[in-house]
Amino acid sequence: MASLALICHPQTPALAVTGIVLRWSAVGGRIILRWQVDGAEKLVVPPFAGKGRADNLWQHTCFELFLKGPGEAYREFNFSPSERWAAYAFERYREGMTQAPLSDTPQIVAVRGDHILTHTVTLPGDVLGDGVAAGISAVIEEAGGHKSYWALAHAPGQPDFHNAACFTLAIGAAEAP
Repeated sequence: MASLALICHPQTPALAVTGIVLRWSAVGGRIILRWQVDGAEKLVVPPFAGKGRADNLWQHTCFELFLKGPGEAYREFNFSPSERWAAYAFERYREGMTQAPLSDTPQIVAVRGDHILTHTVTLPGDVLGDGVAAGISAVIEEAGGHKSYWALAHAPGQPDFHNAACFTLAIGAAEAP
């Protein structure tokens, strides 16, 4: 299981969240992603909204996976603690967006304690497709609508998870035990 620390974007410091770690594993033909948010005392967690697709999940606490193939095309996946999710395919940087099909519905489980939120997403293994690099990110909403943006790496300037500079995880490294 790969364990990766996300970095808070310097222009969007968190109020109480002190760190986010992602654990990635491939088990039985499935991909399991588990984000752990430390310092979750002020975290705003969207309530259960029924399982299924939804747009604009990134406007509140949301966990994200970006997968890039060998060309300019990439896919974006959003997973909300509300158990709503989204999957988009892009032809190139922020252009040609369409709904991306999935062979199976993502399974989402969020468990919140006094100081920690654990957000687990299970995906079909074929979601990786011909992906060569991944970007892992999180939009964190805290009390009062305060947002911070977390990723494995950030491009210069404003937070932008679509920027190729954020796709720093080699898929082969993520799948390694």
